[in-house]
Amino acid sequence: MYLEKINSPADIKKLSIDELKELVVELRTHLLERLSKKGGHIGPNLGSLEFTVALHYVFDSPKDKIVFDVSHQTYVHKMLTGRKEAFMEADKYGSVSGFTSPKESEHDFFTIGHTSTSISLACGLAKARDLKRTKENIIALIGDGALGGGLAFEGLNSIAEQGTNLIIIVNDNDQSIAENHGGLYKNLKKLRETKGKARNNYFKSLGLDYKYLEDGHNISKLVELFESVKNINHPIVLHIKTIKGKGLSYAEKDRETWHYNGNFDIKDGNLKSSMSNSNSENYPSITYNYLIEKMKKDKMISFITAAQPTVAGFGQLERKNLKDLKEQYIDVGIAEEHAITFSSGMTKNGGKPVFSVFSTFIQRTYDQISHDLAINNNAAVILVFGGTLKGMNDITHLGYFDIPMISNIPNLVYLAPTNKEEYFKMLDWGLNQTEHPVAIRVPVVDVVTTGEEDSTDYSILNKSKVIKKGKDVAIIALSNFYNLGKEIADNLGNVTLINPVYITGLDEELLEKLKKDHKLVITLEDGVLDGGFGEKVSRFYGTSDIKVKNYGIKKSFPDRFVAKKFLIENGISKKQ
Repeated sequence: MYLEKINSPADIKKLSIDELKELVVELRTHLLERLSKKGGHIGPNLGSLEFTVALHYVFDSPKDKIVFDVSHQTYVHKMLTGRKEAFMEADKYGSVSGFTSPKESEHDFFTIGHTSTSISLACGLAKARDLKRTKENIIALIGDGALGGGLAFEGLNSIAEQGTNLIIIVNDNDQSIAENHGGLYKNLKKLRETKGKARNNYFKSLGLDYKYLEDGHNISKLVELFESVKNINHPIVLHIKTIKGKGLSYAEKDRETWHYNGNFDIKDGNLKSSMSNSNSENYPSITYNYLIEKMKKDKMISFITAAQPTVAGFGQLERKNLKDLKEQYIDVGIAEEHAITFSSGMTKNGGKPVFSVFSTFIQRTYDQISHDLAINNNAAVILVFGGTLKGMNDITHLGYFDIPMISNIPNLVYLAPTNKEEYFKMLDWGLNQTEHPVAIRVPVVDVVTTGEEDSTDYSILNKSKVIKKGKDVAIIALSNFYNLGKEIADNLGNVTLINPVYITGLDEELLEKLKKDHKLVITLEDGVLDGGFGEKVSRFYGTSDIKVKNYGIKKSFPDRFVAKKFLIENGISKKQ
């Protein structure tokens, strides 16, 4: 057993190449055991195992600095840098983050969870190194479709001019989360087919040195390759061909499903706990069904995704069955910024784009939403999924900052449906109007059906819905917290319950009327309080006698919090 004796990368260097091969077997065994019991990023970590071992064998971390893009492929890196117990002992499986974290180890240089950042971060590390006149190696690792993000190009472009030591490892497994899209990946394919000898070479065209390795799972060749570039005096791209999900046959075959998954049986890949209840109605599935019917009737309606089509129900089978609608299905790769600006351009020329995106990733698009879309007032539709504190809980993937971010951009209309009928009516309005860009905060709760058609005219902006009329206390319950507000209102009896519907504006006429027979207004929102919806209500009542109590989340970056406990800590349990 070699892994038991490894507490830092220095211990790896004592091994021979043959012993390294044995270590790889041990690492894969423990990694699979941990993944099968806890789930996680399966394909990325299995596919990056060998070159991670080789990196730590050749380079001298933390003096030499390794920056992982997205950093969801760092499980083996953690096992080799003093955190192996988190992958070997079941009671410690949750003791480390699934991403790099400087709080955990001196071998982690950044907290990273969004894509295409490693090259730019490494450029900065390299520049500071050069100013200090030190000589360490800087290594940037990028893969899983991240090379298609605009920031990756900006980093490549910059380091070509810096002209200093930076080793860029392109982990090419021919896969993003879903399949790859774009001209860049056609060039990578040609480079793979010619074993790096194709005349057209994206990296060389930027003035970068380049080497190709066909077998990215051959530890001997990896070590040889890395030793050949250690202490190099200029930037170089190491294009390494790997297999996503290496060593797990069903993960190699179905790379999209096994990018990330829950706990499973190693032998056959059967999931022990379903990631979602496929037998029940959910918002991704009803979104897909809605859009397919609309796209059939109107060829100008298009669905746009930034490499995450399943967010809106466009799974692998659904995409295969698009047939005549393929032209209206657009995957721009992991490039949310481009998706927004692209949508603005489509709208300007008569298109009706619907861009689907996770809340945590729409943060990457602030300038494009503000400058390219909202200033031009182009009527694209954005579907924001995962806008909640009950979803992803890693510090890098928090989904509850969308309300203050989006709702304070002029011209944009941000809507918060509370049931299926409202959702479909908002979609209908958003697609058929030409006055404003429209974003819809798709509910993350169970699909609620009223059974009655929504007759609301959403072109009359900022009109709230009074669900229950009472006195003294009014509860304004937004988005995913509407059901909580309803429960509280039912328990309290004769109080007013309001569904505000619009996140981007207030129903000032209604708020003014509440002054007559209400003393307290309570706001509930599934998001950050600072700059959020509730503060707008507080500001409206600032000079009046009505008291306002805002319930939401304190501004912070919590990591891997437990939702129920987190709600209590923020004063948002039903009792509180």
